[in-house]
Amino acid sequence: MLPISLLSRAFSFGLFLLIALLIALLLFAAAPLAQAERSGPRLASLDWTLAETLIALGHPPIAVGQVSAYHAWVGEPSLPDSVIDLGLRSQPNLERLAALAPQRILISPMFANQRPRLERIAPVSELALYTPNEAPWPQMLTLTQTLAHLIDDPAAGESLIEATHASLVSLRERLPETTEPLLIVQFMDARHVRVFGEGGLYQMVLERLGLENAWQGSTNAWGFSLVSLEALATIDARLVVVEPYPQGVEEQLANSGLWQHLPSVATQRVIRLPPVWSFGALPSATRFAESLVGALEAQP
Repeated sequence: MLPISLLSRAFSFGLFLLIALLIALLLFAAAPLAQAERSGPRLASLDWTLAETLIALGHPPIAVGQVSAYHAWVGEPSLPDSVIDLGLRSQPNLERLAALAPQRILISPMFANQRPRLERIAPVSELALYTPNEAPWPQMLTLTQTLAHLIDDPAAGESLIEATHASLVSLRERLPETTEPLLIVQFMDARHVRVFGEGGLYQMVLERLGLENAWQGSTNAWGFSLVSLEALATIDARLVVVEPYPQGVEEQLANSGLWQHLPSVATQRVIRLPPVWSFGALPSATRFAESLVGALEAQP
């Protein structure tokens, strides 16, 4: 048999190892919590504009409405795989949202009717953009700063604003001295488009790039007008089509005499851009500017 002293030392050493292991496990379990506390509050968003801005600020939401549609219409910045889909933005899955226990839920005025039900789960912040009779750029700056304060990181907001401004200045310098007017549209069906002008994100970007918009007609609060293709027949400009196309529209356009005889189409002056959220904030503004300048550089 081993001496009692050896047994005692072995027991003490074993107890020491057990205590060390327990401490290590506690520290490991606490690390994600500490990281979560450092990264700011857990936010859920029904609105894509707020979601894209949070991602650009380095604080993606834990849940967003209609994730697959976000990827189709917004594109980038992409949602992390960890983001939970809440279902329809207009009818979110409240049980799923409650189970996630967000500390705050973000909405835009479009989803204000959801507020009473959402407030049973967590505090709700309603943040607006594209307010009538107000220029988009100052509103975007205010929205960015407001979200940065909500995530307890005002510096991230200022950094995003500075980066966006620097990007637009750099992109403007890449453009040729003269560029013909641009007509920016997005198809609703094979005969109707949104044409973008005063008061919208695309117009704001054009102004900062020093480019001219060929559409001088009226627009709504979001900076577009819904028109038929006939309304574009007399406008001679370079046509910019922002994807996505509704299902089947591309095939119908290939057989459309009206489309083929538009001045820009007939002279092969058409640019196609990937999806850019026309109701977005600074991330969408940068994405649109980068896509547009890149496409113009590639044109003859």
